Amino acid sequence: MNSARRLSALWSLRALLLTVGALTSGCAGAPPREKAAEAVHAPAAVPAPLGSGALEAREADAFFQDHRFRDGTVLPEVRIHYATLGTPRRDASGAVTNAVLLLHWTSASGEVLRGKPFMDSLFAPGRPLDATKYFLIFPDSVGHGRSSKPSDGARTKFPAYGYRDMVELQHRLVTQTLGIARLHAIVGLSMGGMNAWQWSELYPEVVKGVMPIVSLPTRIAGRNLLWRRFVSRQIRTDPEWKDGLYTAPPRGWREAFPVFRMMLDGVPHLQATLPDAAAADAFIQAAMAQAEGMDANDVLYSLESSSDYDPEPALDVIQARVFALNFSDDEFNPVSLRTLETLMPRVKHGRFVVQQGDARSFGHLTQAHPELWAEQVAAFLAFLEGA
Repeated sequence: MNSARRLSALWSLRALLLTVGALTSGCAGAPPREKAAEAVHAPAAVPAPLGSGALEAREADAFFQDHRFRDGTVLPEVRIHYATLGTPRRDASGAVTNAVLLLHWTSASGEVLRGKPFMDSLFAPGRPLDATKYFLIFPDSVGHGRSSKPSDGARTKFPAYGYRDMVELQHRLVTQTLGIARLHAIVGLSMGGMNAWQWSELYPEVVKGVMPIVSLPTRIAGRNLLWRRFVSRQIRTDPEWKDGLYTAPPRGWREAFPVFRMMLDGVPHLQATLPDAAAADAFIQAAMAQAEGMDANDVLYSLESSSDYDPEPALDVIQARVFALNFSDDEFNPVSLRTLETLMPRVKHGRFVVQQGDARSFGHLTQAHPELWAEQVAAFLAFLEGA
């Protein structure tokens, strides 16, 4: 492999690490993480140190007692882990005016969005979501990161949560724990983008604008649905899964993950970085190794949680400004379907961009490379200012 392709392959592996690096470690049955001694009911002002280049986040846990999920299950306590970056600004009435909610993708957490690529491209001084200007909120959605999830011990007795449950808990965090009546914006990636669409419909008065990235405002179907069902089936039908009581990562999950990973990348990028059998085998081995560190039940629940997602019927009620961003090489959201062209006219204050992909981009995983689309975030914020 020549040096250019080798470098590109390394970037592809980096993207893979970003995808799964913040997921729960170990298998089900591992002891749950210790929770903080007390819930945090309001954010402390955390000014970003100017001139040092370092932006310090404050992490905390919010706890919600006797929370009822939409499947009817009640958990005595649900933990939502979150972090904040920046300082809330308030108007004359005391209402926070600069809060922005950042929502992560499937099998990740808010920690990924606070990594160096995002800090440098989006949150550093002078960048579009400058943390000296905005108050940034990074929750771990239920089932992910350090929030309540199956691998904490409940395994398959954990509530069969859906995207609606995720959004309701995000809303409780924002309005009850943080005391914020209205968000300036939501920026969501993939699953987080779908959550952003749901926010705009469920809580139309609570958010001024949303930026869904690599997501579509319609139910999951076709290639995206088949991928999810394939991975779920590989887990559920594997004898090593043992109805969720496994003690090591089931083989079906380990063997499914290379397909999981392949679907995240772009066709032009894979064509450029996997020129021969040796490179393809290395890709497969790296993916299987990553699967070893992921909990199969957590993955299963996160993939199946999308079954209640379908914002299409209520697009006409959205009051927020919507700036949707997709990438032409995203195999999950094929541009050939022309979904945005068909549906966005129903959004009263909506715009969309399909950014052209090439061998330097990463398909769906371009979301993990904000340096490639930071200017679109700036355009979104300018769109909001025109409201």
